[in-house]
Amino acid sequence: MAAVVLVHGLYHRPEHFALVAERLRTAGTEVVVPELHKGSLPADTAVVQAAIDALQEPPIVLGHSYGGSVITGVRGAGHLVYLAAFVPDVGESAAGLGGASPQLLDAINLEPDGSTSLHPDRVADTLYGDCPEPLAAWAVGLLRAQSPGCGRGVPERHSWKHTPSTYVVCAQDLAIDPVLQRKMASRCTDVREWETGHSPFVGQPDLIVELLQADTLRRRDEGVTTTR
Repeated sequence: MAAVVLVHGLYHRPEHFALVAERLRTAGTEVVVPELHKGSLPADTAVVQAAIDALQEPPIVLGHSYGGSVITGVRGAGHLVYLAAFVPDVGESAAGLGGASPQLLDAINLEPDGSTSLHPDRVADTLYGDCPEPLAAWAVGLLRAQSPGCGRGVPERHSWKHTPSTYVVCAQDLAIDPVLQRKMASRCTDVREWETGHSPFVGQPDLIVELLQADTLRRRDEGVTTTR
């Protein structure tokens, strides 16, 4: 299987993908989970680009939520996977496309230094409402403050226009409206819809593992190649 790069969203950490990464690595897949929170969309994109460039072959690159804006700007991916994620076109940002739901906005706290954080009690159901309670509590405990402005960042390039892509609509999502997700999904090569909330990498990691393995097989069977 091709290497996989997993890109988290706002307020999240690489550790949120731990259950997915563990399963993929057990199956013999090389997995890279970059740490974002570099202060801007260009800086976050550069971190993911460096991870891609360090791999021997074009990887599958999965972006969750804001991570979709990040992976939109990279070069050299073999396949893009947008998981309840933003798919910006020219001049668009995550915030401009619709951004967070009212439920998620209600959970955002403004910190004295200008950063924002998520109120643990208010955000648990919005992000992890369909996850087992112990896993939801674990995921909430990992959330961190977020620098301002990342969601308003506009990608400099649009990789989904020339790279095979899969969009996963999370139909029970309370953080990003599934109606908006379906509109953005129309920009991708392939569309799936899951009856999950915003964070299946916490509650149903095997769904993501199976999807990534299927994408690898399809790329191999179709003879799809990507140049860097």
